[in-house]
Amino acid sequence: MSKINNYNKLSIRIDDGLAMEACGKQVAEAIVSSKLPGAQIHLMGELGAGKTTFARGFIQAMGYDGHVKSPTYTLIEPYETPYVMIYHLDLYRLSNPEELEFLAYRDLCQENSICLIEWPEQGGKMLCTADITINIVFIGDKREVGMTSVSSVGDRLLQRL
Repeated sequence: MSKINNYNKLSIRIDDGLAMEACGKQVAEAIVSSKLPGAQIHLMGELGAGKTTFARGFIQAMGYDGHVKSPTYTLIEPYETPYVMIYHLDLYRLSNPEELEFLAYRDLCQENSICLIEWPEQGGKMLCTADITINIVFIGDKREVGMTSVSSVGDRLLQRL
């Protein structure tokens, strides 16, 4: 895993699934060490890029010891951790951004919770503003994880990584 950090942007080269989980773990640890109460994290990338694998590493690093599954069919999976409530959303199957209202998504956008949102582009303007966007792209058989801060919370997070 190699890193390039330019203030509000960070790029990490990932070799495999274990390294992707470790990347998620590092982001979780940065949130805890920064004493951030919560965050909106948008995860982007093609199918199979590793968004759910990243989320699994993140959620487990926050202290959740159960099975972390993809919310592809449920759309939202809640995880209660010792640190904060985490909501893992997968919006791939969302046909209209307004469906988020039926899911009570706005109720999840609390200062003391974390939302990990896969396929945020499906939510459009109905989503709360991201603190950090994470874009995972294929580079041959490896991945590059690009993180961009979009808020002061995101700035603090990237400074810790």
